[in-house]
Amino acid sequence: MQQTGFANQLQIAFRNGLGAPVLLLMLLAMLVVPLPPMALDVLFTFNISLSLVVLLAAVYVIRPLDFSMFPSVLLLTTLLRLALNVASTRVVLLHGHTGADAAGKVIESFGEFVIGGNYAVGLVVFAILVIINFVVVTKGANRVAEVSARFTLDALPGKQMAIDADLNAGLLTQEDASQRREEVRNEADFYGSMDGASKFVRGDAIAGIMILFINILGGLAIGMLQHNMALSDALRNYTLLTIGDGLVAQIPSLVISTATALIVTRVSSSKEDMGQQLMSQVLSDPRPLWITAGILGLMGVIPGMPNMVFLALAGVVGGLAYFLGRKGETEDEDELAEVAVPTERDNEELSWDDVHTVDVIGLEVGYRLIPLVDRGQGGELMAKIKGVRKKLSQELGFLIQPVHIRDNLDLPPNTYRISLLGVPVAEAEVFADRELAINPGRVFGSVQGIATKDPAFGLDAIWIEHAQRDQAQTMGYTVVDPSTVIATQLSQILHTHAHELLGHEEVQKLLDVLARSAPKLVEDLVPKALSLGAIVRVLQNLLEERIPLRDMRTIAETLAEHAPKSQDPGVLTAAARAALGRSIVQHINGMAPELAVITLDPTLEQLLLQSIQVAAEGGAGLEPGLADQLHQALANNTQQQEAANQPAVLLVPHSLRNWLARLVRHSIPGLHVLSYNEVPDDKQIKVVATVGQQLQAQGAA
Repeated sequence: MQQTGFANQLQIAFRNGLGAPVLLLMLLAMLVVPLPPMALDVLFTFNISLSLVVLLAAVYVIRPLDFSMFPSVLLLTTLLRLALNVASTRVVLLHGHTGADAAGKVIESFGEFVIGGNYAVGLVVFAILVIINFVVVTKGANRVAEVSARFTLDALPGKQMAIDADLNAGLLTQEDASQRREEVRNEADFYGSMDGASKFVRGDAIAGIMILFINILGGLAIGMLQHNMALSDALRNYTLLTIGDGLVAQIPSLVISTATALIVTRVSSSKEDMGQQLMSQVLSDPRPLWITAGILGLMGVIPGMPNMVFLALAGVVGGLAYFLGRKGETEDEDELAEVAVPTERDNEELSWDDVHTVDVIGLEVGYRLIPLVDRGQGGELMAKIKGVRKKLSQELGFLIQPVHIRDNLDLPPNTYRISLLGVPVAEAEVFADRELAINPGRVFGSVQGIATKDPAFGLDAIWIEHAQRDQAQTMGYTVVDPSTVIATQLSQILHTHAHELLGHEEVQKLLDVLARSAPKLVEDLVPKALSLGAIVRVLQNLLEERIPLRDMRTIAETLAEHAPKSQDPGVLTAAARAALGRSIVQHINGMAPELAVITLDPTLEQLLLQSIQVAAEGGAGLEPGLADQLHQALANNTQQQEAANQPAVLLVPHSLRNWLARLVRHSIPGLHVLSYNEVPDDKQIKVVATVGQQLQAQGAA
């Protein structure tokens, strides 16, 4: 009952946040309060057990970040060893003259059993352990931690840019992006902490050497001067106690140093523990084992060599190679057996099921890109395409159709093709075994690879090896995997051609959803006021002008209001734009109270209106030379606004907006064309340029 009560009290203390302070106070008390030999035995045994637990945790951890407490654990274990060194030193110097068991059974066992009671052997063994710990393990782990911290911190901006690129491309949600940013920050903090924590291990090794010499010299002085011991007796007693004490502390120190080296040398992207990595990377191919078995067999037949040992080991290695080879063949046979054989349908009559309709959205891949779409081989393209569809559906206001993916042996092996309604719209080459380093405009070096262009935005890029990722990110490149490249271009194409994806079925679904909250509005609109085909055309016009359909209620109310006056889709589209003016302007200019605009000279406006009227009556319309000058002037003003980091907005009369929007839609994509009635009343207008003052007005043909 008393033990149960103590355990409960201890558990309550940890829950209340008192566990760590109490533990630290206990460690500090060990530096001051004398401990009996029995307590030293318990604490030394606990220290060895704790070091083994930490080592095994480092072996079985999947990623270094999964053991993020390791730097703090490293500090606590180091403090524990140093506190035990101080406590045992006190006991050794006070009672070492009484015999080898003065500091407890653990130290006595390490002094008598491990080194056979010979302090000369003990010194050699201790020196070897110190060299292994300090020179090999600790120094190497310290260097790896330092380099990892530097490269992780240097690559931090590039990783943040890659996350932002994935978010903008629709491959990540806001929650996923926040989680990825948190992981990047945690990784930087972890490796920065490991760089400092590795100094604890190095300092602990140095302290062990100094404590050894202090104990031996201090013990000899105390034994000979205070207890009148002979030199040989004092040397034996105090040296054996000191060596035992040193070994008891040095072995856990070596174990913790090994755990530190394992943590800092692990690959963060791995999804396997160390044992699984060893099996998958070292023992996956039987050929190295066959060669090793052959070499061991040759050494086993050389006269004078330990033949039985080499031949026996050669047999074991050869048997293991044979077993791994047979296992691989069995797995290949199982995979072949699972391949489906198409059934013959020669005797069946043809039906309408044999007439295949075109896919709304199609993606064809060459045979080397099949692993990107195969989840069984770790392909992530399917999940990223789903993320693209989800993000675009939320932005545009209607459900994007599924993407039909198939392999096409007629394509080059590394090529993919995107098609809409059965017509190819894009084709590019990617390398499934490489990553694309995109130059965002400012990099601080170059990397080796295959030069190319980013398929989505045409930026300079290089296909690099996976091992060059951190180096490229450090230089400022945005590094993405092949699946992200394909998904980003698909997102850009779907956004540009969204109006082609919207059909009667999608519009009917939008009206059905709206009818749940506004049934009377939908009832009065379709089919009383407008046909479904007319609504489809209006919504396609809005999407073509990059206006989302999220505010379907406002669009439907506007169409219901203006349908009795006109059934023309162009007129209805203009009315819907005016109703959505606040949303359109906010999308262009944000929450800024002032809107910078480009206007047309009144003379030019009149000339354009006359030209449009002449063209509508069957005339020739605008003179080509004047059209070229107008286009060039608009392009120059748009470049000036973009250089000033301001949106380019052309403000024109209502009757000119549609014509000018069609003129610049594809040739000047950065220019937004608005009519006067689309600007909210509370927005202030600032004219930054007037087009037409420098043009020589020319009459219509």
